[in-house]
Amino acid sequence: MTATDNSTVRDADALRADMVRALHDQDAITSEPVAAAFAVVPRHRFAPEAPLDLAYDLHSTVPVKKDENGLNLSVMSAAHLQAVMLEQADIKPGMKVLEIGSGGYNAALIQELVGNDGVVTTVDIDRDVVDRARRCLDDAGYGQVKTVLADAEAGVPDDAPYDRIIVTAAAWDIPPSWIKELTGNGRLVVPLTVRGTTRSIAFDRDGEGLISRSYRLARFVPMQGEGAAKERKALLRDGVVVQTDDERVPLNTKALNQALDTPRREFWSGAAYDLPDELELYLTLHLSSAARLHASKEIVDSGFVETSALLGVPALVSEDSIAYRTRRENEDTGGFESGVVAHGPQAEALADEYLKLLRRWAENHRCRGAATIRFLPGPAPSTLPENSVLKRHGIVAVSWH
Repeated sequence: MTATDNSTVRDADALRADMVRALHDQDAITSEPVAAAFAVVPRHRFAPEAPLDLAYDLHSTVPVKKDENGLNLSVMSAAHLQAVMLEQADIKPGMKVLEIGSGGYNAALIQELVGNDGVVTTVDIDRDVVDRARRCLDDAGYGQVKTVLADAEAGVPDDAPYDRIIVTAAAWDIPPSWIKELTGNGRLVVPLTVRGTTRSIAFDRDGEGLISRSYRLARFVPMQGEGAAKERKALLRDGVVVQTDDERVPLNTKALNQALDTPRREFWSGAAYDLPDELELYLTLHLSSAARLHASKEIVDSGFVETSALLGVPALVSEDSIAYRTRRENEDTGGFESGVVAHGPQAEALADEYLKLLRRWAENHRCRGAATIRFLPGPAPSTLPENSVLKRHGIVAVSWH
């Protein structure tokens, strides 16, 4: 081994140790088995093209494959998110685990968790991604991990049933095969997208369906193949987009763009602004005509749209008006107060609905983990339960306590 090789190994070991400590400090790692897995698997060996500091950065993804427009088709997920999901999965030695979405590194972590008596299968729809994962796994000494080329919408039956299924791409729906291929006490950890917002949800079997045990904010590249989402997007103007996966929501591009040119109106709730990820989930499920408003940094910096839209904010839209959440400093509400910005002829009516939800959440549900999420497979009932969303393979029903 050359001096340069020795230096690289020392640098990688030091960065990996720092990463594990930081993941502990941020409560992404909460158990010794997950800590031990992160401490031993050489993350940089699964990102050979990336600088060491990028490979070991807690919150950075590493591109694996891009499309012709330069958009990511596959990435190695951020270490922080991988740790959170592995803690959600609660993997034990000897388990059989299916990973949907291959990068190699996460599968190696899972192999460390299941040990020599466990079985790990990782599947991806893209031949290039599977081949790359295979090379990296072999190079890092994880030849026992099985790699499979397939569209996971149809399942991976060869080693089923699985004690755990972990999905590492944003899924719009939960196909029957994933539930069918779980053991009776199995767990599915999936970044599930509901009305444009995604949460990593740890689901346990609940009869024929699933019930959540935990959920965390997550962002992933979207699922490809048969399970891909079909979202509608309206480019209102350069740097301002409204999108939704709900066919009932009107997206009149011309009218909504005209609404943005009407005077901005602000309405204030008198309610505390806190825990934005929990509030976002609540709003997304309760707004009568929910979409997501996205704005570029240039648009936000100009003051035309609020900062909340940088990563997407729940919006309430009608044919010709739009309302979305904002905040302002207010010591009387604990630091910040939630409010609404609205545009268009229906601004006041939309703001009134939005404000009622902001107040109700602050009064009754302002805590972490207040939602219980169920997936009920099969044909939709004649009347959907309250706070539920229809999917292709069933419904997602959410309740708050």
